[in-house]
Amino acid sequence: MKRIVFSCIAALSASVSYASVTLPDIISDNMVLQQKSDARLWGWATPGSKITVTTPWDRQAYTAKSGKDGRWDVEVRTPEATYTPQTIAIEGDGSSITLGNVLIGEVWLCSGQSNMEMPLKGFWCQPVENAGTAIAYSGKYPGVRVATVIRRGDYEPQERAEGKWMESKPENAGEFSAVAYFFARSLNDILGVPVGVINCSLGGSKVEGWMPRRQLDKYPDCDVDKEKATPDSVLQLWERINIMYNAMLHPIVGYTVKGFLWNQGEANVGAHMTYPQRLADMVRIWREEWQSGELPFYFVEIPAWSYGNPDGSVAALLREAQHKAARIIPNSGVISTTDLIYPHEINDIHGSKKLEIGERLAFMAAGKTYGVAGIDSSYPTFKSADFYGDKVILHIDNIENGLTPNAALDGFEVAGDDKVFYPADAKELWYNRAIEVTSDRVKDIKSVRYCFKNFSIGNIHNLKGLPLMPFRTDDWAE
Repeated sequence: MKRIVFSCIAALSASVSYASVTLPDIISDNMVLQQKSDARLWGWATPGSKITVTTPWDRQAYTAKSGKDGRWDVEVRTPEATYTPQTIAIEGDGSSITLGNVLIGEVWLCSGQSNMEMPLKGFWCQPVENAGTAIAYSGKYPGVRVATVIRRGDYEPQERAEGKWMESKPENAGEFSAVAYFFARSLNDILGVPVGVINCSLGGSKVEGWMPRRQLDKYPDCDVDKEKATPDSVLQLWERINIMYNAMLHPIVGYTVKGFLWNQGEANVGAHMTYPQRLADMVRIWREEWQSGELPFYFVEIPAWSYGNPDGSVAALLREAQHKAARIIPNSGVISTTDLIYPHEINDIHGSKKLEIGERLAFMAAGKTYGVAGIDSSYPTFKSADFYGDKVILHIDNIENGLTPNAALDGFEVAGDDKVFYPADAKELWYNRAIEVTSDRVKDIKSVRYCFKNFSIGNIHNLKGLPLMPFRTDDWAE
C-alpha cells in the first residue's frame, strides 16, 4: 500500500496566479451529468475573471465570476437522459476549453474500502469472478462511464483530486471498481439511460476516514493531532482518519449525483457499538455538503471471512450494527451478502462475487429510488420467535411465496441458559411463513441465531433469490 501523500495544492492555491481557466479532473471529457438537474460545474481562473459556460442542448450561456481564490461555480440545467454525446464550451480569462463526449443520465458516488475499490482485474492472487468476460464485453455498454479518484490522504482539505472519466471498453474496464461497474451496468440495463459512477474508495479505511475533522473532534477516541504526528511506518495511510475525506472526497463534493453507494465496515470490526451512529453522522454530513436533500444511501453487508476466528461473532456484530444504521439513516438500505461467498474464501476478505453485489445495489436503487415496479429489494428478515422447549418457531417477513431450498435449512444454532451454541435442525413451515428450529442438544432453547458468525454461508432465500438476513433472537453481550 502506498504511504500517505501530503499534497501541496492548498499551499500553491494561496497565491493564485492563473493564466487561463482550469478544471478539476472530475469535470472532463466522457463525463456523465445528472439528468433533469441543476448540475454543478466549477474550476479556477484569475480572480475576478468572467467565465461563460455554454450548453448545446438548450444553447444557454451560464456566467460566473471567479472569486478572490480564483474559484468559480455555475449550475447548468440538464435535460432528460440522452445517449447523444454533448459538447460543453467554457470560455474566460483569455482561454477556452471544450468538453466532449458528455452524456446526460444518472450519476452515483461509490465509496468505502477495498471491497469497493477492488478493480475488475482483481487484486494480487484475488480474482473477480468472470472478470475476463466482463472486461471483454465492456464495449457493449457505451452509456456506462467510470471516474476513479486516485487514492491519497491529507490532514488539510484539498481542492483538487486526480481521476478523470473513462468510457466503458476493454482497454479501460480492468481498472474500474468491480462493484461500481456492475452496479452501473445493471442500472443502465434496467433504466435504459446512461449511468456514471464515481469510485472514491480506499482499502482498509475506517468510516472515520471519510469525515471532516469538525465531526471527529466530537468523538472521545479520535485524536487527529496525535495521529498526524505518528510516523507512516507506525500508522499506514489506510489506518488513519479524516485524510480520505480531505484529499479524495472534499475535492469532488458537490458534483451532482443521484445518490451514494457504500461498501465498508471491515475496518470497523470490533467497534460495533459506535458504528451505527458514526455511519449516520457521515451520511448526514455528506448530504449537508451536497445540499440536495436526503440523497439515497445504499450499502453492503461486510463479507463472511475468518476475521481471526471463523466461529467468532465480532464480524456478525458489525453486520448487526450495519442493519441498525439502516434503521436510523433516512432513505437508506443495506443489501445482504451472506450467500455470496465460497467455502474456500474463508481466508480471503475480498470475495470474488462482485457481479451479484452490484446487481443487488442496482435492484435496490431501481425499486426504491426510481420506482421501477416489480423489482423487490425487501429481504427475508426475522420478525419474532415462539419458544417451546426444544423447538422454536421463527416468524419471517418478506417470504410471501415461501423459501428455497425446500429442504433442510442450514446455518442455525441454538443455546440454552448456559449460552453455549450448538448446530440446530430447521425446516420451513410454508403454510404460515415460518421456520421450525429444533435441537436434541438443547432441551430448553433460549436463543436462536442464523449465520451469526464471522464466517457462515447462508443458503436460505425467498423466491426472488434474496437471502435471509443474518440475525439472533438474544441480546446477550459479546
